[in-house]
Amino acid sequence: MAQEPITRTATCNASFPHNWQAEILERPPLIAPARQYVYPQAVEEVERGALLMLLRAKPGAAPVMATFALGFADPSLPHGIWSCPDPEQVCAVAGGYAYIVAAGRPVQWMQIPYRPVISVHAAPEQQLLLFTSFHAIWALGKSGKAWETARLSWEGLRVTGITSGQLHGFGWNLHTDTEVAFTVDLSTGHHTGGAGPI
Repeated sequence: MAQEPITRTATCNASFPHNWQAEILERPPLIAPARQYVYPQAVEEVERGALLMLLRAKPGAAPVMATFALGFADPSLPHGIWSCPDPEQVCAVAGGYAYIVAAGRPVQWMQIPYRPVISVHAAPEQQLLLFTSFHAIWALGKSGKAWETARLSWEGLRVTGITSGQLHGFGWNLHTDTEVAFTVDLSTGHHTGGAGPI
């Protein structure tokens, strides 16, 4: 039985200055660029629901084709492109799988450890791109990982805003079946409040 194609709307989010140009494609081009990259390299059915991107390291540069394997088909998970604190890097998120790629050297890349990433938030003043899981938050800075919070929730985080160098949100408490407010200091990743197993 043939599987129905996964259709998603991909977004482009440019909160940080960057040197690259990227175009999200709905399908592979009829004439593909000479250089093509697949992330991760060893994965089954990478094209089904994958995020396709035509990437130029700078205006006028030869394009490369980048294909990012879909994590999950859940439409509530992030799917799109984000600029990064490092202007040479691009972040692609495909169904909750988040990849960081060096635009000028696409062989240099990493995957954010959360599977899935449930939301992505930019904090330009602190030069951080933030990735939330169901339990914690991982921060990307100009030089790579800046910090990672301790567990903030038993299962499920909700970020409500970023103000005055702090991220605010709620984590779920298993014992009381309620949401508990937390605040994360964006300079250190330390938090107050929240709920989660110790």
